[in-house]
Amino acid sequence: MNIDGVNNGIVLDHIKAGKAIQIYELLGLDKIDSCVAVIQNATSTKYGKKDIIKIDEKIELDLDVLGYVDNNITVNIVKDGELHKKVHLELPETLTNVVKCKNPRCITSVEQEIVHTFKLVDKERKAYRCIYCDAEHIAK
Repeated sequence: MNIDGVNNGIVLDHIKAGKAIQIYELLGLDKIDSCVAVIQNATSTKYGKKDIIKIDEKIELDLDVLGYVDNNITVNIVKDGELHKKVHLELPETLTNVVKCKNPRCITSVEQEIVHTFKLVDKERKAYRCIYCDAEHIAK
């Protein structure tokens, strides 16, 4: 299968196979008025299989969302058909409105306008804790 390259835009590469649709939804890519290609289960020498998202426009990306979903993603910024910048992600220290606290006693369950904020407490386990109730959330 052949998908054209991006002339000016962003290529999200090395996405864990099966995660592209989740990223597509979290970034709201269905709301932009540009060509977006989602490639799933592409062959990867490093990972076996991977997903790729190509966005034919330079848009603002929430790198915290990307790092949370899969911190192995490479963000490639393309200008005039050439690689302009490459960004490697890490697990974000703080998550803001990326995940919701599942604790029914948390203040965020009662007060809907409160920002859902989690702090990274264990990088190895990808564990976050709600700053309000200390409930743990493990990134999948």
